[in-house]
Amino acid sequence: MSDHTNTQFDEELEGIRSRVSHMGGLIEAQLVRLKRGMFSDSVGDLETVMKSDYMINALEVEIDELCTHIIAARQPVASDLRLVMAVIKTITDLERIGDKVEKIARMTYDLASKDGLQVSRFSELRSMLDQVSTMVRESLDAFARLDTAAAPALAQADKDVDREFDGITRRLVTHMMENPRNITSALDIMFIAKAIERIGDHATNITEYVVYMVHGRDVRHVSPEELKQVAETGR
Repeated sequence: MSDHTNTQFDEELEGIRSRVSHMGGLIEAQLVRLKRGMFSDSVGDLETVMKSDYMINALEVEIDELCTHIIAARQPVASDLRLVMAVIKTITDLERIGDKVEKIARMTYDLASKDGLQVSRFSELRSMLDQVSTMVRESLDAFARLDTAAAPALAQADKDVDREFDGITRRLVTHMMENPRNITSALDIMFIAKAIERIGDHATNITEYVVYMVHGRDVRHVSPEELKQVAETGR
């Protein structure tokens, strides 16, 4: 990022970056509680996740307002403008991750009170949740360190999560065919798996914004080969 003679401007830019890190930290904590609630029968953790989503939403609004103020008052250009735009996009993805986490907690909580298939029976869900939690952490680290090298790695990790999702979908279809009484709970678990898969997509998006922030290249729809080249060389 560029240097300024205006110290207050520097502080404003650093302030929005710091708030993004704080927002990310809240989401990481939610993911830890979610995993505990899903696989350790900790209903209290699920309730905490469901009740805490408002904090993430409030931070998104706060950061968005700060970015709007910076654009209006400072009229940033070049790398500074890319930073502000990347922050706006990043907090949108983080808020959506928070929504997915809350949705998974709510559906898991509801399933615990029903007869039928239970979340804890599916090791694939634990594996997927472990993978996307790591992806979220690595995407936030990449944002903090302006590490463009993370983008190709997370794109590959996202493909691994997609394969896990395909696998659990096939297993759930089998459960539904074997016993029609499992259909409702199997569909709920499928929706949970899809929400976890989407968390991986959002984490991947964040690393792509880092490439844009550093190199000024939009890599959201490029091939894996081009993404790797741009991330490594900026060209």
